[in-house]
Amino acid sequence: MSYPLPNASIDLTGKVALVTGASSGLGRRFAQVLARQGAKVAITGRRLDRLEALAAEIAADGGVAAPLQLDVTDTDQLLGLFERAEAALGPVDILVNNAGIPDAQRATKMSVELIDAVLGTNLRAPWILATEFAKRRLDAKLPGRIINIASMSAYSYRGEGAALYSVSKAAVVRMTEALAVEWSKFHINVNAIAPGAFASEMMDGMLERMGDISQHMPRKRLGDPAQLDSTLLYLCSPASDAVTGTSIKVDDGQGGR
Repeated sequence: MSYPLPNASIDLTGKVALVTGASSGLGRRFAQVLARQGAKVAITGRRLDRLEALAAEIAADGGVAAPLQLDVTDTDQLLGLFERAEAALGPVDILVNNAGIPDAQRATKMSVELIDAVLGTNLRAPWILATEFAKRRLDAKLPGRIINIASMSAYSYRGEGAALYSVSKAAVVRMTEALAVEWSKFHINVNAIAPGAFASEMMDGMLERMGDISQHMPRKRLGDPAQLDSTLLYLCSPASDAVTGTSIKVDDGQGGR
């Protein structure tokens, strides 16, 4: 095979991407970035009004987006998602498993309902969507890209009251590694991004509880979602063809190693 010099294309023209949790925060930014690079984007989340507003913004910018309401804790909705996305935009080439929720509770104080919600949203849903995506790509004998959004809390937990969130994100990293091995021969690349503390709707809730945590960080700032653009595009694009089973840490030097 002949590669361009440099082999660094991030052009996604002709691709279809699906992003979960796209109604706010990092997912919203991910959808905008993928659309700007030429992908048609299925944007999913619980708040349909926000998805429709985002789709209109993407269209005004020259892109194509289809808003699809989704509750990731609903099994039937998960299993039917790709059929809905493909009816709107065509076969999905790229899956971004972004939807997630915090626990914000000490381990001994969590209700079973909250435990189920955290594990259902942060781990069960990405697993189901990844496997449903892979089934379709295998049947079509086509390659694919899965990008799971993990967290630096998968690697470091300081006891601030989010133990289950940390465990769920560590599981996402391991899921990424294991599925990458299983699907490597089919050219389905599975990778993860592990952000540190980035400005988002989820982070706003943490700041309300804990105050300005950025002042305890080496650079005394939260990350800006725009600082994840290049990592997302790298993992979605031809440039990362040989990269699978990897979790890329993007934490602005916030956490220890």
